[in-house]
Amino acid sequence: MGKSLTLLDRTFDEGVALTIETRNYIAYHEQADRREFDLPQCLQVGYQHTRVSARLIQVMTWLLAMKALLSGEISPEQFASPQYVLSGGEDCENPSGSDLAELPQGLRSLLLRSHALYARIQRLDAMVRAKLDAGEVPNFGMIQGIRILGDEDPVG
Repeated sequence: MGKSLTLLDRTFDEGVALTIETRNYIAYHEQADRREFDLPQCLQVGYQHTRVSARLIQVMTWLLAMKALLSGEISPEQFASPQYVLSGGEDCENPSGSDLAELPQGLRSLLLRSHALYARIQRLDAMVRAKLDAGEVPNFGMIQGIRILGDEDPVG
């Protein structure tokens, strides 16, 4: 049996995979979209590409900072600095976009999944900051037994 991954490890791996998928999607589809769509549609697609990218930048920055905090590379005070606060604002928090039929299906999927990941990180961030405010350091190693959808073995 392989190494048991923590919730943080799994979330980090998910973020990396989604970031790579987004990069590849945008690189491959950008030119085709320009040929297929008129200017207003191109602007809308470009805006939505930016929203997905902004969410993922926020998520990956937070996850890297959390790993640094847990490994002792940065202090709780450093983690609490504005540099590591999720600051994506309305463009990242708003779930809209995946419901727009005029957008390509692949982009709608990226919008949906990046929003779900961003919202999950917001919840984790609130939990972590509450622990830090209470003088505790969160321990993601304690949640190794959690199974994510698609795992073969249920919790038990």
